Amino acid sequence: MLYEAFRRAGYRDVRPAHGSILIPLFEEDGLRMGELAKRSRLSKQTMTALIRIMKQRKLILRRRDPVDARASRIYLTPRTRRFKPVVERILREMDESVEARLTSGRYAQVTAALKVVMNLTR
Repeated sequence: MLYEAFRRAGYRDVRPAHGSILIPLFEEDGLRMGELAKRSRLSKQTMTALIRIMKQRKLILRRRDPVDARASRIYLTPRTRRFKPVVERILREMDESVEARLTSGRYAQVTAALKVVMNLTR
């Protein structure tokens, strides 16, 4: 459902899996690779693969850190910055759709359970 909504909005090159990288960058653009990996909670292998794919799709830019040439920083492209309000709208609509199908008590339970799952650490 999420991918179909992205596609209809003109972002067929963005996959839901890219959210692990995009969400931290929407919060703070230009993160170092290490900090991005920490915030995204991805393994180094997964992180490297996603960064490579997203760079090929021109969703992000990878630049050398001006302070430490051994490190890289990841930046959103202008087009990907424009994606933020689109994805916020799509997620809000999906949330409203779920909420409309559940009683308020059940919705609160599902929301609480999802927050627990999101905050699990390895």
